Amino acid sequence: MYLGAIEPLNPVLLQLGPLTVYWYGFIIGAGALLALWVATREADRLGFDKNIMVDLVLIAIPVAILGARLYYVTFQWDYYSKNPGDILKIWEGGLAIHGGLIAAVLTAIVFTRVKGISFWKVADIAAPSIILGQAIGRWGNFMNQEAHGGEVTREFLEGLKLPEFIINQMYIQGTYYQPTFLYESLWNLVGFAILLLLRKVNLKRGELFLTYVIWYSIGRFFIEGLRTDSLMIFDLLRTAQVISIVLIIVAAAFIIVRRLTGQANKRYLEN
Repeated sequence: MYLGAIEPLNPVLLQLGPLTVYWYGFIIGAGALLALWVATREADRLGFDKNIMVDLVLIAIPVAILGARLYYVTFQWDYYSKNPGDILKIWEGGLAIHGGLIAAVLTAIVFTRVKGISFWKVADIAAPSIILGQAIGRWGNFMNQEAHGGEVTREFLEGLKLPEFIINQMYIQGTYYQPTFLYESLWNLVGFAILLLLRKVNLKRGELFLTYVIWYSIGRFFIEGLRTDSLMIFDLLRTAQVISIVLIIVAAAFIIVRRLTGQANKRYLEN
């Protein structure tokens, strides 16, 4: 009934003469804009200059995209060294979130030092926004039919009570696949809700951001194990799982050490 009759969703949103707008880029851009809106509202709530957040985002987003692409290309160099013309084709996918996060954090560290403001304060304000943007951005992978898991049956997907448009989009070249993009998107949405609730808890400065790092990394570690397109280290280890473990350990260590040494001497709500 379904075989041979299912067409994937069109990855092109708009065609304006020579300009092609892809759903992938549109969804990622929409996620970034919504994340910025959430961050500016949080800055207002805390009496923090929201223009600083806007300035940071205007710098960090392009740097993060560049970092995400460089990270992906580096771990897929066997392919891109033979096809250098494909390096710039980011609309086809291939943005590694960990590369983007590393680039964005480094940008924020430099930015806050230049401005003479607390990195941890800015990171806390941005944390819920970041994970929300990631939750939305995963739907760009959905439109490109990437970041999926292993083979499953249609009955398995129907058993998850998924809408038909998701089930059909998981039908790729004659086979149904795990919607791991969806698992991660939902995990991140739950993380977003948790971070919003934790703002009301008596956290120390920096701990909301570090909690985000731990939450996201735990989910990414397990979901990555289901994927079939993982970037690999020496064809032995899944890069995202290794990075996730490192981030969990480092973030937890930061929380413990900063508490023990008194470095975390301000509350989240303090200016």
